[in-house]
Amino acid sequence: MSKSDFAEEFKKRTKKFSIEIIRLYRKLPKTDDAKIVGRQLVKAATSVASNYRAACRARSDNEFYSKISIVVEEADESVFWLEILTEAEIYKVDEKLMKEGNEILAIVSSSRKTLKNRLGK
Repeated sequence: MSKSDFAEEFKKRTKKFSIEIIRLYRKLPKTDDAKIVGRQLVKAATSVASNYRAACRARSDNEFYSKISIVVEEADESVFWLEILTEAEIYKVDEKLMKEGNEILAIVSSSRKTLKNRLGK
């Protein structure tokens, strides 16, 4: 798979993750704590997809590194909020969704680390 093919597939994957999170949000109980955590989760997950798209349009490796760093932070935050939903017994998050969040985080973290080494940062 070429670099551009991977980027296109990963754009679709992060977008799908965002949509699944929005669908999860709609299922949450209508309690204050669920709304607060759910909104944080939606913001983080949709930011993963939008910032990955922005990273793909980067004009330099340094700009890509900056954007992919945001994606790493937002992916990590998404996983955090998914964990909070389950551990605080607000909502039982599907294991597939949790796995997908962790896989996305691992991929973007690895990409950032590879680029960091190449750039000598």
